[in-house]
Amino acid sequence: MLKKEYLKSRPVCKVTFTLPEAIQAETVHLVGDFNAWSETATPMRKFKDGRFSVALDLEKERAYQFRYLVNGEEWHNDWNADQYHTNPFGGDNSVVVT
Repeated sequence: MLKKEYLKSRPVCKVTFTLPEAIQAETVHLVGDFNAWSETATPMRKFKDGRFSVALDLEKERAYQFRYLVNGEEWHNDWNADQYHTNPFGGDNSVVVT
């Protein structure tokens, strides 16, 4: 799930990425254009109810491709993403448009 908040004080959009509790995981990392597709740079915080979440300040008027890396081996998309783009691995990447 994506939640967007446009900040008046800065030219950024605060985007909160949330992976639902239905995805059973010990660890989740947010991986995408905004962190050079690093599999470790953006860990997500686990809540007591099983959800994972992280918020990032992203530049406005851009599109960012991303995916969730679950337990270091499973890739998941965000089914509430703004768009989807085919990736070179035969799947799709989620896209958030700010």
